Amino acid sequence: MCAVHPSTRRSRPTVARSSSTRPTSRDVAQAAGVSQAAVSLVLGDKWRGRVSETTAERVREAARALGYRPNLAARNLRLGSTRTVLLVVPALTTEFFAGVYTGAARVAARHGFGVVLYPSPEGVGPAHPSPTTALKGRPLRAAPIPDPFASAEAALDGVIASSMAADALTAIRGDQLPLVMLDSDPHGSLGAATVNLDIADGVRQVAEHLLALGHRHVLHLAADIPSWTFRARARELADRLAAVPGTRLRTATAPITIDDARAATETALTAPGPRPTAVVCDDDKLAAGAYKALRRLGLRVPDDISVTGLDDLALATAIDPELTTVRLDAELFGERGMEALLAVLDGRAPAGGDIPVQLVVRGSTGPARDA
Repeated sequence: MCAVHPSTRRSRPTVARSSSTRPTSRDVAQAAGVSQAAVSLVLGDKWRGRVSETTAERVREAARALGYRPNLAARNLRLGSTRTVLLVVPALTTEFFAGVYTGAARVAARHGFGVVLYPSPEGVGPAHPSPTTALKGRPLRAAPIPDPFASAEAALDGVIASSMAADALTAIRGDQLPLVMLDSDPHGSLGAATVNLDIADGVRQVAEHLLALGHRHVLHLAADIPSWTFRARARELADRLAAVPGTRLRTATAPITIDDARAATETALTAPGPRPTAVVCDDDKLAAGAYKALRRLGLRVPDDISVTGLDDLALATAIDPELTTVRLDAELFGERGMEALLAVLDGRAPAGGDIPVQLVVRGSTGPARDA
């Protein structure tokens, strides 16, 4: 237990500072009636088990009243820490990963950390672009320049990465730092911790919804990306449908673009044989491409064929009819990822359990109609 000043029993801190200079931790300690060591523990979020909750709240209240802000540069120099985390995402072209960043940055800021974004080129594969090139959206894979993160181990405290961008970690030496993986196989993860959305449950909800509507012939429009999350979706959908007699599952793959999804859907639906009554898409953008294909083929959603997505992007309510899809809480995903990394850095066990997801039923699904 950290030693505290005898005046600890005061109910509220007394704030009295005549100087106009920037407040110091000594000022906070004096106002809260505790030692500077206690202030350091509380404001460094290392107080649990060392000072009481009441004392911690009094320190925080004194810091707020004084307008105290830690001198991060001095503290980082003293601790040998940059207080910087790298977030590796597949791309910056989708709002989902913007939400992941927002959530991660919010938690990081509360603990005095900054978050640097690094988009892995084309979603997967070794990464060698400069940050400027990456952000301008130019072709990235063959950029003939040195690895900008050659000194990542010295410049970063830890990394958060999606499985879709996992291959980039080797190139930036991110796998040699404290690492938390998002949306990754918990049994074969590179990281010290893994944080997942309950994608399998989302697919189960989609399958059960369509089965309840009488759908027995399903086209799976799968993302053409070799990552754990998309393999898990395909496996869960196949297992759920196989458990019901008389079901048929066909699979078409496409990169996650509207044009590629349109082309793949047209090809699949004009192939010989009975037409599926539902299209299950791995992503809302794939679903938007499926919509275009169906309209070109003279088919109506959902009268002739039902369509589902996954993500619940803004796009889901921009298309007509609005899309039945699985809502993923991207910001909570980022928050949980950052909290897990902070736990790893602090030597604690991260919280377990997948993040719940929710099927949102809209106008794109209806009773099955015989093809």
